[in-house]
Amino acid sequence: MPKHTPLYEEHKKAAGKMVEFAGYELPVQYPTGVIKEHLAVRETAGLFDVSHMGEVIFEGTDALANLQQLLTNDFSTLAVGKVRYTLMCNEDGGVLDDLLVYRLNEDKFLIVLNAANREKDVAWMESHLFGDVKFADISDEVAQVALQGPVAKEILSQLTASENLPEKYYSFKEGVLLAGVSCLISQTGYTGSFGYEIYCQASDALKLWQAILQAGSEFALIPAGLAARDTLRLEAAMPLYGHEMDETITPFEADLGFGVKLAKADFIGKQALTDKEKPEKTRVGLEVVGKGIAREHVEIFAKDGQPIGQTTSGTMSPYLKKAIAMASIDRNFAENGTEIELQIRNKCVPAVIVPLPFYKRPK
Repeated sequence: MPKHTPLYEEHKKAAGKMVEFAGYELPVQYPTGVIKEHLAVRETAGLFDVSHMGEVIFEGTDALANLQQLLTNDFSTLAVGKVRYTLMCNEDGGVLDDLLVYRLNEDKFLIVLNAANREKDVAWMESHLFGDVKFADISDEVAQVALQGPVAKEILSQLTASENLPEKYYSFKEGVLLAGVSCLISQTGYTGSFGYEIYCQASDALKLWQAILQAGSEFALIPAGLAARDTLRLEAAMPLYGHEMDETITPFEADLGFGVKLAKADFIGKQALTDKEKPEKTRVGLEVVGKGIAREHVEIFAKDGQPIGQTTSGTMSPYLKKAIAMASIDRNFAENGTEIELQIRNKCVPAVIVPLPFYKRPK
């Protein structure tokens, strides 16, 4: 039986097409359609319900030490009010999940987990706790919505003074009142567009959702679903767990080495990752030159017919209007401009390696 977010009935009222995802019933799209939802996030704004994501708290004098041991990035330099991306690995260096870490105060951290990995992550974290640390899974108490798009600041400024909004990317502010709802607002997102992720108590989610939509009505704000979220993150070359990474793939193979700090003290997976910064396979972007769309698990061949890898995610880009994909391939063929061939529905389709991300928002 799938779970429901606090906004489930609101999605039904809006005629959202509901599907099961990560154990939840969520809107994959609304009657506006995926393309309009996608373009709204690139040109005006879209509002996503991401309350299915997991949230946990580490608190205590040994909270930092626990994170340093569990996670690949270095949080000793993370300032209060800032956010940092990280991986969590197993002993073999495979990725258990990719996470966001918020430093609430010197001894308290909020960690955001991927919904599909919540139970696995929580069990892993609990099994490795040590010292003076209090761990709590608060996922069911928290709702999260993502307001993404170039006019996101103008919309939220209808609900609070603009100085209450985080000014820098990967920073946040707590205790901000939006329509009377106390929120944590971070300038983060999973779309490649400017925007915010907003956390509140689950009981306040409906009031917050409705207030943001009303405030955004004059800015062409529309609700957006899972399908647009996926096409947007792919244009921005943001990896998705289970596609670009999993427990058999290291951060270096997923081209996420920026989130691994081998110089810090020991952490789970460090020994396996040491001296593995240049693995045989790496993540690349590719553009389909011929006719066809490369979804996931499409085989990739060099021009001489040698198999060199496979796609991990692919789509027809609504904004760029071209077929794009991310892939895991032999590093020897990863140079931008390299011509390759895809096996799509028993047909050989030409493609070329291109730089990531496919879309980069204008400054």
